[in-house]
Amino acid sequence: MRTLLVLLAVLVPLTLGASLSNAEGHARSAFGFNASLSGFPTGSARLTGGGSYDPASASNTVGDETTVKSSGGFRCTSDVAQGPLSGCLEGEGVRWDTVQLLASTTFKCNGSADSAHTVTTDNDTIVILADFYRAGDGIDESFGNVPMFVSDQDERPDLPGDQNVWIAGVGCGDGVVNFN
Repeated sequence: MRTLLVLLAVLVPLTLGASLSNAEGHARSAFGFNASLSGFPTGSARLTGGGSYDPASASNTVGDETTVKSSGGFRCTSDVAQGPLSGCLEGEGVRWDTVQLLASTTFKCNGSADSAHTVTTDNDTIVILADFYRAGDGIDESFGNVPMFVSDQDERPDLPGDQNVWIAGVGCGDGVVNFN
């Protein structure tokens, strides 16, 4: 609970600054979220976080410089046995941080039986590569370059609920999401 309160103390000022801008004068978008994710054959996770980004800087070329500052907390709520978080056991997980802002990615909410869909970064959706950390791993990421997205809209209206947060290999979730 203390971690959530600290996170909110950091995120609230970000989301109140609705017209942030960077050195180039591009408008930045700010976001905050809290979600539970599942859908693949094994595993589930809880994810919180937020930050700000410049949608115009998004790139799918890994290593390109993008304008993004975001991070948060995570916890595997049941063992994950597939995808980039494979090996994350129930109760493990501490934090995540952003590696790169992506222009787009394909995603599945329910594993191999699901068809791939595309999500694109814009003012109301952020697609990123993130590093995830377990306690005891220090500054060395436990799971690196994991695709994820957060959106203020349902990215899979064909499924029950709102699928507005996703982690590769875990699935989608109906999160509480706020963009500026």
